[in-house]
Amino acid sequence: MRKLTALLCLVAAFVIASSAHATVLVSQPFIGQTTGTNVAFAATATTTTCSRGIASIGVYIDNTLVYVAQGASLNTTLPVSLGSHYTVVQAWDLCGGSTNLPVPITAKSEAGVWVNSPASGNSSTQPAFVASATTTCASGVAAMGLYIDNQLVDVENGNALNYQATLTPGTHHTIVQSWDNCGGYAKTPLDLTALGASNTFSNLQMSPAWNMSGQKAPYYDNCVDHVEANACAGITYSYNRNIANPSLSGSATQFNLGGTLPYSDVLFWNHLIGAYSSQGLPDVDHTLIAATKNFTYDAYFYVTSYDEAHTQALEFDINWFLNSFGMTWGTECRLHGGHEWALWNNVDKHWEATGIACNPMKDAWNHVTISGKRNGDNTLTYQTITLNGKTIVLNKTVPPFYVPANWYGVTVNYQMDGDEYQTSIKSYVDKLSLIYW
Repeated sequence: MRKLTALLCLVAAFVIASSAHATVLVSQPFIGQTTGTNVAFAATATTTTCSRGIASIGVYIDNTLVYVAQGASLNTTLPVSLGSHYTVVQAWDLCGGSTNLPVPITAKSEAGVWVNSPASGNSSTQPAFVASATTTCASGVAAMGLYIDNQLVDVENGNALNYQATLTPGTHHTIVQSWDNCGGYAKTPLDLTALGASNTFSNLQMSPAWNMSGQKAPYYDNCVDHVEANACAGITYSYNRNIANPSLSGSATQFNLGGTLPYSDVLFWNHLIGAYSSQGLPDVDHTLIAATKNFTYDAYFYVTSYDEAHTQALEFDINWFLNSFGMTWGTECRLHGGHEWALWNNVDKHWEATGIACNPMKDAWNHVTISGKRNGDNTLTYQTITLNGKTIVLNKTVPPFYVPANWYGVTVNYQMDGDEYQTSIKSYVDKLSLIYW
């Protein structure tokens, strides 16, 4: 059986090594939010390519520019008609550049609680609750809350809720509720079954079975697959397990990248199901791979202030292969590369910037959770990204790519990307798990 390594490197390692651009951060509304007919828009913008800064921020509704605010921030309420709307928040800098973030919304007139995440049914033990509320009360929604098994665990002011819960394995009854300023309320129940150890690969950072390879700019293929001598010259990389400090579990893993060749990367990958499984699950009849449709990558990562400043990006990926179909839920947090999230385009094999800010804490542990699903038509959906308890709902569905018919398996990746000087950098990973069902 041929190893998956070559294609994993192809699909997981393309890096945009150009300089960073402007980023738009929209705090209201969130992507996919259900709102009333008066919609609050709040946003800020930054740029690292224009020293003169941001000139203005505007809002497009259904391809029409309806509002512009001067400067690097925007805070306004705009009317919309009932139904679905394609809104875009766009920033223009003082050097002639621009960037934007699409924020689709749906406007409703009735009172209700609208849950974007999670869906009822099976879930991980740390589901992300993202919801909004509408009301007929002229004074609006006062607050939203989350009940788990009849206990109120979270309350947030306003008409939106964003909370990452912690559940024990088993069945749980949850309710997302809103209260308006006229004494009314609305609620939506969700019954969840949090999956336990039988559906979880835990503490993967401790595994001795991580594969690794350097990847050179500009092609970013796997240099260890090359037959010529010194194919990986100019890149150094390694990992060290059982790190006690910094660590959450007492057994973190330190991942390292250096060398002399600018903008080079290191890819670490671990085969979980299928050929070369590190978990004792070869799945030779492919029944488990075929049945698995949902994935949650959950991990903690730590970067120092120095390493954050010199790391182009950190990448967290899930891969699935069977019956000539390949799927990569490729997700990278650009650090030196622009402090935004980017998603992997499986078909065109390049990264697509989301315009959504990614600002992990420095010199501290960050909790990242990435969820995706495989659909019945063999497309794949990027569902959510959660960083330090706050979730972005993506629900972006994209086509798969194609692989040799004898490829099969489920793998995870962790990748570090070098900067323009190929500065020696390190990062730490702890409590890495993959939940699957």
